[in-house]
Amino acid sequence: MKNKHQKNNPTQSVTLIESFIYWLKLGFISFGGPAGQISMMHQELVEKRRWISNKRFLHALNYTMVLPGPEAQQLATYIGWLMHGVRGGIMAGVLFVLPSLFILIALTWVYLAYGNVPEIEGILYGIKPAVTAIVLFAAYRIGSKALPNPVLKLIAILAFVAIFALKIPFPYIVIAAALIGILGSRFAPEYFQTSNHHGDENINFGPAVIDDETPAPEHASFKWRRMFTFLVIGLLLWLTGMGVLTVMYGWEGTLTKMSLFFTKAALVTFGGAYAVLPYVYQGGVEQFTWLTGSQMIDGLALGETTPGPLIMVVSFVGFVGAWTKEVFGPEMLPLAGAIGAIVAAFFTFLPSFIFILVGGPAVEATRDNLKFTAPLTAITAAVVGVILNLAVFFALHVLWPESQDFNLSGRFEWFALLIGTAAFIALIRLKLGIMTVIIISALLGLIYQFLS
Repeated sequence: MKNKHQKNNPTQSVTLIESFIYWLKLGFISFGGPAGQISMMHQELVEKRRWISNKRFLHALNYTMVLPGPEAQQLATYIGWLMHGVRGGIMAGVLFVLPSLFILIALTWVYLAYGNVPEIEGILYGIKPAVTAIVLFAAYRIGSKALPNPVLKLIAILAFVAIFALKIPFPYIVIAAALIGILGSRFAPEYFQTSNHHGDENINFGPAVIDDETPAPEHASFKWRRMFTFLVIGLLLWLTGMGVLTVMYGWEGTLTKMSLFFTKAALVTFGGAYAVLPYVYQGGVEQFTWLTGSQMIDGLALGETTPGPLIMVVSFVGFVGAWTKEVFGPEMLPLAGAIGAIVAAFFTFLPSFIFILVGGPAVEATRDNLKFTAPLTAITAAVVGVILNLAVFFALHVLWPESQDFNLSGRFEWFALLIGTAAFIALIRLKLGIMTVIIISALLGLIYQFLS
């Protein structure tokens, strides 16, 4: 029997300080990428603490899955907002990423300052092929759910060819896929139907603070004035940040370019953290030369081994880019790197908060609307092809480290191939966790470094 008192007072039994402690703790222990973090939140908030019902949790998750950007961080923001309003949403979203930001800043400084130490080189030698296997596994895992029919499989193949062979920028691929989805919803809707891959929403774990039938709190009710207020505040924060950087460093300044680039990354990367990587590679490595392809792989390795959302790899890119470009001069490289990391994180995550605070109250209006979901289904299919391209790119860099322009010249790293193959088998067959695979691969690389 559900508690009527809970229905009418959905946040009464959970104080803001209780929420603060939980979200801070989650920020330090949220390993395992988006899937692991979502599972962790479900186990704690739905099954154990009963702060939110399973159906309401999955309803929020479905919304965040169709948004660009990091779905796990957006889910935390949504639940925090639902329970305690704007301050709860901001608190949950910030605490989810803040520990990983500081940890990644420290690790990136160590990487740049001491990366040539033999022990570090050995560890990275082992981790790089493991990261390649992880990205390939991500393409397989997402594709197995997102490509249930030949039409969506064809979209994925075309996206791979477009970005790998034709070098078409990622945003154009997203736009093309969205247009295909719009047409598909009208002429072949059966190929663009979506289904819930995140669990059965009818599973009931008992009464919850925010239960299936709990009315939405006042702050979650849709009001045009409130929506425009949050939208304007969000835009003002973005314009203020852009304005300060432009005044201080000019429109062509590295930090100014980063602010615009990572804003674009946050807005076009549908499909989760792995979808942002090809776009960041194209911009960070090829367009702005903030870092090298090999450093991009190292950054993903650090991102996989730290808590928080995997999209925090953008902070690694920001740190390395500001360090490389010496934005504060050669004597202040660590400070430049830290500021670059913070700039990257701020402009990457700001849109996520706007999406939740502006769109949260209107979620019900579009949940089952095929005209809304079909373009996102097509985009997700295209993302599978883009992620596969990233795996190929990483593999070429790892196996032929001396190769230029992918001509497969220079020495071939046979031991890296063995590590990568073993890592992929461990992930797909043995079901080992990502952290376990990375640790074992790092040890193998370290051993190989001292034996060779």
